[in-house]
Amino acid sequence: MAAADPQTLVASRPTVRTALDIGAAALHEAGIEGAVSDAEWLLAETLGVARGRLGLQGQRALEPTDAERYVRALHRRIAREPLQHIVGTQAFRDVVVKVSGDVMVPRPETEVLAGWALELLADAPAPLVIDVGSGSGCIACALAVERPDLRVIALDISPAAVALARDNVAALGLAGRVSVRVSDLFSALDEVRADLVVSNPPYLSSALIPSLAPEVRCHDPRLALEGGIEGLDVIRRLIAAAPRWLTPGGQLVLETAGGEQARAVVALMRAHGFVDVVTRPDLAGIERFIAGGMPTCPPAC
Repeated sequence: MAAADPQTLVASRPTVRTALDIGAAALHEAGIEGAVSDAEWLLAETLGVARGRLGLQGQRALEPTDAERYVRALHRRIAREPLQHIVGTQAFRDVVVKVSGDVMVPRPETEVLAGWALELLADAPAPLVIDVGSGSGCIACALAVERPDLRVIALDISPAAVALARDNVAALGLAGRVSVRVSDLFSALDEVRADLVVSNPPYLSSALIPSLAPEVRCHDPRLALEGGIEGLDVIRRLIAAAPRWLTPGGQLVLETAGGEQARAVVALMRAHGFVDVVTRPDLAGIERFIAGGMPTCPPAC
């Protein structure tokens, strides 16, 4: 339908209201969930204004260059490129981080993981945290912003992800407390002991990847998603290695796929000496997050 053709915006000098209506209609026809919201984000980014202020500018006419930029952004979203890649950022708890195709887009569910990590550290003075599989650095940065005495060592196997995370750390003024290193799990660490290890590891089974939405399947790095046949390849290695890097009483908290995988992870953690292993649900009520601690003293004490 011509009314939902974003290309008509280029030559027509549309108002903000018209541009939003046509953009939202085009995204909806392309099967984009949240089409209205996405159109607002894309136009706000194009105009350099806060999304919440678009309503006050409904009769403002778009300059031709702005209309062209907005239409290019709409076409990218219609092709199922993630909104976050187009605008270049994603909010995560109290921070906003840059994202790209080199890292997984931070999910709202993972904010629960970060919040639980902070709860587990409530009684630890000036704690040290190791963030394994840091990606964009969203967890490391959020923890450091919300807990000013906290230090984080963020680790990721991808040099491109580490470069982006370092940019986020610097942009948020956290370079004095958050360091980011290229590392396969803990391999790049010196002899340190952390109060907590937090991780959102790759946990999806290989068979599940083809069924994911195009935004995830085609744009999130496979390295950050796929965990082997059962989704447990990285998690098994992480749980086996973590005790060496934790203080007595230190905690491991991680995200899983939930369901049967979560039950398997609970058993793995107990088998590797973790105590008081508990789960916590995500925003949909799925028991997805798991935490357990190292004993505070050897069994003989």
